Amino acid sequence: MNSLPAEWELDYYSRPLLDPKGKKRWELLLSSSNNNFRFERFCSAESVNSQWLKQAISDALAEAHAKNIQIAPRLRCWRNSMRTMVQRAAESLDLEVIPSRRCYALQQWLQEREASVYPEMEGYQVGPLAPPVTPIRPIALPLPDAVRGEQWSWASLTAESLQDASQWPIDFSGLVPLPKLEPGVAVPGLRLFSPSRSLAIAGWLSGLEPVRLEVRDQQLVLEAGMEDRWLVSDLEPEAAIAAKQVLSDARSNAAGLQFISVQSSETVSNFSGFWLLRDLPDV
Repeated sequence: MNSLPAEWELDYYSRPLLDPKGKKRWELLLSSSNNNFRFERFCSAESVNSQWLKQAISDALAEAHAKNIQIAPRLRCWRNSMRTMVQRAAESLDLEVIPSRRCYALQQWLQEREASVYPEMEGYQVGPLAPPVTPIRPIALPLPDAVRGEQWSWASLTAESLQDASQWPIDFSGLVPLPKLEPGVAVPGLRLFSPSRSLAIAGWLSGLEPVRLEVRDQQLVLEAGMEDRWLVSDLEPEAAIAAKQVLSDARSNAAGLQFISVQSSETVSNFSGFWLLRDLPDV
């Protein structure tokens, strides 16, 4: 099994807090993808730049090293507006920056802080500091031929069975920390099959940074990367309604967990690729 080590997830952005001068307070949150390490540091609006960020990231690296916590030198950044600044800060620290929304540990941590930390702090502002920007969803493009299997099907796994996923034979693995769920809760997923190209498909899919599955109109869509949307398949009306309900149930009962697997056939027990996804609210 090719089990990848934990990686860095970063958010550097303003918070619903104002300093005594009435200016926004910024904050760096840096987390390992397995939640074994967290680093936080506030920043004044006047200090927001790549040099401040570089020093803060360097301090986080040193702290993780001092605690003997090993994290791969890959840094996922999910805010498009901050990508250039993060890239400049990371380039001299030998960190590979990956634009991606697969920052599930970080997003959950941020939601926790928005619910219970920031409201208790001086200068907290109820509601957004500015009207939220409504994202424009790009049109879903056909999934690249290199990622298409010869066959696909829906599947379901129990939350309990996923506890052992790190021990499964997987070539390309994209596991994430599991939220607390009842053992029998159903987690829906998509299985892709290809007798001759399963490993190549898994490699390509890994590069797409899969985020979540959704049914939009009568299309099964895979969201990936920063804002990519890929058309997996058109669905019949009844199938689209059923699939949308299954994914909605998972959002309510399984903390948004989903999965995608790639195998050479339905009968083999090993996976060319297996990814856990989470349908989390956009922060």
